[in-house]
Amino acid sequence: MAYNPYGGGLRGWFESIPPVTRNLIIINLLIWIIEAVSDSFGSSLIDLLGLHFFWGFSGCDFNPIQPVTYMFIHDQHYFLHVGFNMFTLYMFGRIIEHQWGAKRFLLYYFVCGIGAALVQELVWYLTWHSEFIDKIADQITMRLTPDRMEYYLSTQPEIFGPLMDQFRNSLITIGASGAIFGILLAFAFMFPDMPLYFMFIPMPIKAKYMVAGYAVLEFFLGVSSYGGSVAHFAHLGGLLFGLIMLLWWRHRERQKNGGRRNPFSGKF
Repeated sequence: MAYNPYGGGLRGWFESIPPVTRNLIIINLLIWIIEAVSDSFGSSLIDLLGLHFFWGFSGCDFNPIQPVTYMFIHDQHYFLHVGFNMFTLYMFGRIIEHQWGAKRFLLYYFVCGIGAALVQELVWYLTWHSEFIDKIADQITMRLTPDRMEYYLSTQPEIFGPLMDQFRNSLITIGASGAIFGILLAFAFMFPDMPLYFMFIPMPIKAKYMVAGYAVLEFFLGVSSYGGSVAHFAHLGGLLFGLIMLLWWRHRERQKNGGRRNPFSGKF
């Protein structure tokens, strides 16, 4: 007869979730509920805590805490945004936390999330100018080449300067997806051959292939016109920083074991 130290029912299930995973889910859901209750207050939270482009004008909305706080803010009108992230965190995060322990899991989660923010800032820095030119060109009735548009920007700063400031300040991303992609990578790293089911695909896919497929898809959406408003490169940033941490931890563990690779037991 199996023994459940937490007891049965909903409370037992809830208390069986390891503490970091459980508290992250609670915090994210509570903040989303607060956002959804009041549109104006929710918009204020996004403006204050969402990740803005760092290179703004004087008085822009960026502040140094946003690479952390943006992970706890989600679209207030779209429950699937927070719902999918928290469901994925529950499905995979609890397994990883049980293996690693709370401290290592929390560190990894925040490194992936902050790393995703840094990659997103870099992408904005490299692309904002061309995106601004494309946006302005679309709003001008006459067809202008990029060189001609650049000429107007440089010769009429009193007109285009405020528009450039407004555009840079409008660049914002929210959500825990960067950290969640890092969690998916960690699961695939630990259990590469674990069969997983994805959406409506009726056959299992090994974890390592699913995460690799996600990475390719995110890169394609990020560089194509199909990406929409989703921060695909932030997702890739979470994968990248997660991979760096996982490889570093494995390297240190192998050094401790004289280069031998031991079966995974909560350490690399």
